[in-house]
Amino acid sequence: MYKTILKPLFDFLAALVGLVLLSPIFIIVMIGLAIANNGKPFFFQRRPGKNERIFSIIKFKTMNDKKDAKGELLPDADRLTGIGSFVRKTSLDEIPQLLNVLKGDMSLVGPRPLLPQYLPLYSEEQKKRHWVRPGITGWAQVNGRNAISWEQKFTFDVWYVDHQSFSLDLKIFFLTMKKVLISEGVSQDGQATAEAFKGNDKLDNRH
Repeated sequence: MYKTILKPLFDFLAALVGLVLLSPIFIIVMIGLAIANNGKPFFFQRRPGKNERIFSIIKFKTMNDKKDAKGELLPDADRLTGIGSFVRKTSLDEIPQLLNVLKGDMSLVGPRPLLPQYLPLYSEEQKKRHWVRPGITGWAQVNGRNAISWEQKFTFDVWYVDHQSFSLDLKIFFLTMKKVLISEGVSQDGQATAEAFKGNDKLDNRH
């Protein structure tokens, strides 16, 4: 009953209240990023959700679109703006995803939605992460976020799918608040963003 009825209801109500309470911050960040990114405060990207159904995720845009002489985008670290770095460090870039929760594409808690090109790279066990709606935060995020390996993230994701409950979601929510306050695990060591997932063969051969 919790997974099918109560959780979606809690998600909708919490996202609605969250958007109302955070609206002043939402507006201030939106204006600041619009100035920094030439009028583009939002970032849209296709992501797989529950049962691998593709939807469009919305986040605050923390990197500009500067390109090199060949017309290719500069590395992430070179495109991360000053305000974008602050927004990412404080996890404010996640706020617009409350709109995805209201639409029913996402949940407040669940495995993070990744890129569509990763779908054929998952093992059968790892594919279980798509049995539930993706979340703004999840068990992997409170156990390391971007500072842990892909293999560890997927293990945490699948564990969450198998143990999903109201008490676990509540625990993840409060642990997330703690992680946000101390800005822990925002990125991998030496990188502006997380390294791309290249498949399990790459993971098995990295040692």
